Amino acid sequence: MRRWISFTLWILLLLNLPVGAWAIEDAHTFMDGTAAYQKGNWPAAIDAFQRLADGGIDNGLLFYNLGNAYLKNDDVGHAILWYERALKRIPGNPDLHFNYNYALTLTRDEPGEKESPLLRILFFWKYQLSAASVRWAALLLNAALWTALAVLAVRKKRLLRPGTLLTAAAALIFTATAVFNYIEAAHMHDAIILPEEVAVRSGFTDTATQLFVLHAGTRVRVERESGDYRLICYTADKIGWVKKADAGII
Repeated sequence: MRRWISFTLWILLLLNLPVGAWAIEDAHTFMDGTAAYQKGNWPAAIDAFQRLADGGIDNGLLFYNLGNAYLKNDDVGHAILWYERALKRIPGNPDLHFNYNYALTLTRDEPGEKESPLLRILFFWKYQLSAASVRWAALLLNAALWTALAVLAVRKKRLLRPGTLLTAAAALIFTATAVFNYIEAAHMHDAIILPEEVAVRSGFTDTATQLFVLHAGTRVRVERESGDYRLICYTADKIGWVKKADAGII
């Protein structure tokens, strides 16, 4: 597997940290995690990186290295969860994709609801760019479009140039994608099964009827939550309840 520790993470973490005592403490935590990782002490590395993530540091490379540490510790469920979270932030990282695809080979269940390869081709920008990149692209394209329209208005030109039409189309596409990403993040949640094996049941108790079994690393759609349980959908005909602790939201 490739580049288990990214040294550029050190710089990126510093850029994301506030100035002051908290920054120094978090920097020491990261150094402790890195040292533990290099010594092969995976639980200590996980503990240090997890504390940074739980403390509010939202960094794709941190999530990537946390996934690496979990995978080294033979925890496929948590490894894939953190790889998935990293993919939302740094979708173009080739090493992340390599390690993520390797982790997927260690899962036991077939993929559930699959996304159409045709959709990935037709809407490639959604899958190749992070949500933040899509938002910035939408903002810049809209700014360019309205600037072009303002110039045409000042010059009293009624015909739109091909470049302006292309900008308008791109602005529309990226704006629509940004809106969809927002709705998806707010209302549509996927999760990863974390324990080695989980019984999906018809109700909220351990005595409820077992409907089927899922294993670590399987991706599911969260339909709704109730108390300490989540209603998950694996496929159209396989829906049931699991404990929240057993299905980590991506």
